[in-house]
Amino acid sequence: MAVHVLVVIVTYNSEEVVGGCLTSLADAWLDSTRCSIVVADNDSTDGTNDVVRSVAPTATLVSLDRNRGYAAGINAGIAAGLADDIDAVLVLNPDVRLDPGAGTALLEALGQSGTGIAVPRLRDVEGVLQPSLRREPTVLRELGAALLGGGRAGRIPMLGEVVSNPKRYARSGTADWATGAALMISRACLEAVGPWDESYFLYSEETDFCTRARDASFAVRYEPRAGAVHVGGESNTSPVLWSLLTRNRVRWYRRRHGAARSAVYFSAALLNEGLRALGGRTTNQAAFLTLVRRNQPDVPGLSMRGFVCFSAQDWWYFNRGHSDFQLMTRVAREHPVLLVNSVGMRMPTRTNTSTPLSRIWRKIRSATRGLRSPLPDVPNFHVFTPLFLPVYGAGLLARLNQRLVLAQVRRACRRVDMLDPAVVVTLPTAWPVARQLARSCTIVYRSDRYSALPEADETLVRALEVDLLAAADVALFASVALHDDEATLTRRPVLLSHGVDLDRFRPASDLTELASFGSIRRPRIGYVGMIDSYTVDLTLLERVADDHPEAQVVLAGPLDVPIDRLVARSNVHHLGVLPFTEVPSFLAGIDVALMPWQRNEWIKHCSPIKLKEYLAAGLPVVSTAFPEAQRFQDVIALARTDDEFSALVGEALRGNGRSTPTQRRAAVSLETWDAQAARLVMLASTPTGDREVAHSEDRLCAAS
Repeated sequence: MAVHVLVVIVTYNSEEVVGGCLTSLADAWLDSTRCSIVVADNDSTDGTNDVVRSVAPTATLVSLDRNRGYAAGINAGIAAGLADDIDAVLVLNPDVRLDPGAGTALLEALGQSGTGIAVPRLRDVEGVLQPSLRREPTVLRELGAALLGGGRAGRIPMLGEVVSNPKRYARSGTADWATGAALMISRACLEAVGPWDESYFLYSEETDFCTRARDASFAVRYEPRAGAVHVGGESNTSPVLWSLLTRNRVRWYRRRHGAARSAVYFSAALLNEGLRALGGRTTNQAAFLTLVRRNQPDVPGLSMRGFVCFSAQDWWYFNRGHSDFQLMTRVAREHPVLLVNSVGMRMPTRTNTSTPLSRIWRKIRSATRGLRSPLPDVPNFHVFTPLFLPVYGAGLLARLNQRLVLAQVRRACRRVDMLDPAVVVTLPTAWPVARQLARSCTIVYRSDRYSALPEADETLVRALEVDLLAAADVALFASVALHDDEATLTRRPVLLSHGVDLDRFRPASDLTELASFGSIRRPRIGYVGMIDSYTVDLTLLERVADDHPEAQVVLAGPLDVPIDRLVARSNVHHLGVLPFTEVPSFLAGIDVALMPWQRNEWIKHCSPIKLKEYLAAGLPVVSTAFPEAQRFQDVIALARTDDEFSALVGEALRGNGRSTPTQRRAAVSLETWDAQAARLVMLASTPTGDREVAHSEDRLCAAS
């Protein structure tokens, strides 16, 4: 059977060169190789797309919404064209023109044992060799380039990263990595390594991919019989591009090595650029200043420089369904995110907190994890827990604590190359630190009114909330009640309600119920989530269990209060804490979902995520009445008294759930986490705007 190769060409204002690249593909194969072409265009403003349609009318053209960078283009192209019968992917710059038979030679090289990536011999338009092979970056090689120059140092393997000896390019062999102008990747290697890292935008993404391929035991093989002309080379003459190349080289090293070695490498890179800057080279002068100032080169598409989110939760021990986590993990698919775990509201003590010792211990354990990237599929998502003292407000100790946390967060930002981020503040007590952080804009995310927490120092936290709202460029409100109460306190109020993951939360008919249900008979009345002293009305749950002995009340979630009296009933069961991934299976096994909230200021301003998850699962819902629930009064049952709540549960058990499963799911179909995350990114990109226009648009969005 013929080999099938997917060719992915990434373009950006490539009108003058992409036609030659596409034309060269016709003669690149000397056998029966099948070739499918995908052109991923990074929102070109010239005639690139017209040229593609004219020269290669059968090619698939993927248009990105903006200039997302080389790696993002590769990922988009592969996603669009990777069929089951694809054997290899050939990634090309639009300014590469393959020699006749080059594709066949690369396929033959790719067929050698252990090879995952094959690369051609590159030359410029005048036929001069372009040294494209590289050795792994090291401190010694960076110093060698600084003192001897890249070309001379490259002749000595220990001292040079660039393989510069022309004799090496006369024979085939392996290399640590190669420039990304032309790479043929086997299907097995592609599946083992995964997507290209889009955080690099341009330069070092091929270093990263080739290194990860080597980590997965795939070699990079050079094949001189495969020739190609590479028209490019702008990075050597453009101060902006050379700055980006230099900065990303340092970034890549930092991600692969510890802080001490990275600091030495940074110094060597600074010396390398500084020595050449003294000679008057504008490219090196720009790169030197970029390293010294730790800023980001002004490249189209790099205006969004990441997000730092001061979360109200802790990634390591809170349910992953919380809004901070849902939003930020989605934002991180396109932009770097540093999630700073909660710095608390006050010192846990026996007088103001249940289980104070366990809370202190879990925070200490969280802090020992340092800076991590916990999601392999979302490498841009980073989590950090600073060491801190639970001291807030004024006073010397509070100021020392702020400096301690600020220094740690600044260092974490440097480690993930986030130098001028959009800062999102959820927890008011993080504001004294967040306001001192260099940032492109300030976004307050009002998911709850934290000053209404029984554990909080109401006066202190409310003062922080008001100050934060006044300083914010954009204030996002998760509930209508919060928005209506606080819209006048901030310059740009936006109603951004909580979302739901429709793919995860589906009707019971699409899922298998939780195995933990075991012998618990139906009908089942269910509640999932935290059970604490200020949210769940335990007396109301006892009433439901007593009034409906024919049904089983099944609870799941962490406990912050004792429930011994409740579970003493024969028809009440607590299944413990469930991983977020198992919550849909829990919902698949219940017949009526409860929101038995207390009636207090905290609940008045809240926007429970579980409400939309219940509805997405198609379940009948019985809830106490509060403002956010009233948005869904057409599809859920609302109770204003305990008697009414219990009666409505009985109605739901008898099949009178006020709506159909289809109607319930439709009620939340437009309010997905993906949509809300996209809106957050858009607002961060345009943090200022006309207050009245924004207010009207946001109310309309919430109404949808």
